[in-house]
Amino acid sequence: MDQPLQDRLLNCVDLLLDAVFLVDAAGHIHYVNPACERIFGYTQAEMIGQRMVNFLYPEDLARTREESLKIMAGFPRVGFENRYVHKNGQIVHIMWSARWSEADKLRIGVARDVTGQKLAEAMQAATYAVSEAAHSAKDLDSLFSLIHAIIARCVPLAGLAVATCMHDPDQLGFPYQRNDDNDDPLIEETTARKLCEEVLRSGQPLQLTHDALAAPSGVDAAAQGASAWLILPLVAQREAIGVLILKARPGASYSDKDRELLHFVSAQVATAIERGQLKARLLRAAQYDDLTNLPNRRLFHDRLATALARAKRKQRPMALLYIDIDDFKRVNDTLGHSAGDRLLQHIARCLEGCVRKADTVARLGGDEFVMILEDIHGPHDALAVIEKIRTALQEDCTIDGTRLHTVASIGLALYPEHGTEAEALLKHSDDRMYHEKTGRPD
Repeated sequence: MDQPLQDRLLNCVDLLLDAVFLVDAAGHIHYVNPACERIFGYTQAEMIGQRMVNFLYPEDLARTREESLKIMAGFPRVGFENRYVHKNGQIVHIMWSARWSEADKLRIGVARDVTGQKLAEAMQAATYAVSEAAHSAKDLDSLFSLIHAIIARCVPLAGLAVATCMHDPDQLGFPYQRNDDNDDPLIEETTARKLCEEVLRSGQPLQLTHDALAAPSGVDAAAQGASAWLILPLVAQREAIGVLILKARPGASYSDKDRELLHFVSAQVATAIERGQLKARLLRAAQYDDLTNLPNRRLFHDRLATALARAKRKQRPMALLYIDIDDFKRVNDTLGHSAGDRLLQHIARCLEGCVRKADTVARLGGDEFVMILEDIHGPHDALAVIEKIRTALQEDCTIDGTRLHTVASIGLALYPEHGTEAEALLKHSDDRMYHEKTGRPD
């Protein structure tokens, strides 16, 4: 090729938006056009003479070497993708068209920056993933775990925490946090709370490049290398409902592209969490009594069926207590329904305090309560609980200046002595309660 034509071709190459590389068999760069600076941040002078692997993202080294060997063996390639590290530290996604020139003993490669395309693909994939998670998660805990996995696929993540405030910054809580490195707590909550409140007030993300948020774990954080933290507001329908706290892997940090992606993802996450919270509230409303926060009749029947199935499988006795508050109507008539409601709330807390966490206390309606006592050793366990209930209810309770003590009629049914099915046990306990209330003999 004559020199004038070669010069004209090089002038044309200099105008290309894609980077053109000439690389020898040892991986040294012999030539690169000016587009390299726009894509990689380095000038021609900074790249020529260097090895290509010096700019490569370390995790892509092995497969890039394998690809280079195929090209030098005479197999041209179009569409191979790998990642490089920009001069500013950000990751650049490159798509290659390359072949080997045997005459020149050089690899000729054209590098196209597809970082923007990858970002758009990641946004789309994250949108679908978060939407699917919102529909498939059975509760908020499982939703948070799914969101953790989705974000970990998008950015270098060493841990995630979620803070929610239900549209009220004063109600900020941390329902989820997980450290991917070990079982230690991810964040120091007192410090995290202050920073989250700042993000909620400003509505702007906050990035930290030190371990100020890390929970004490006895491990020297400095020895692990500095970690980057990113705190993002969760905004649904223009209102902050919480905060995402991300911890990058040691030595990594969140680039502008990462933050752009996470800003987009956080909006999808906020919508998913708000939907999950609504779902949880609706589910709770369907299963729990509004006044006492005890399981309602519907949830009680579900729990009773489950308890009976366990008792049959383990061949262990269980007990059912039917509790009716004596002369409750008089409280409503003399002190008013508001006082009656507060007395029911007091009774509910007393009943909860008489049993184990594994047992169930439910309100069937009005002044009627039931208890499911699982894994008891015999009737004496149930009778001990009954005595405990009577003692707790007889303690003074002051409502609107009036001192009250409560008396209850309690019916007991034992599995399997008094029945093996829910209906039989309920009938027996209800009959026993009625006999006690009316003073009728057995």
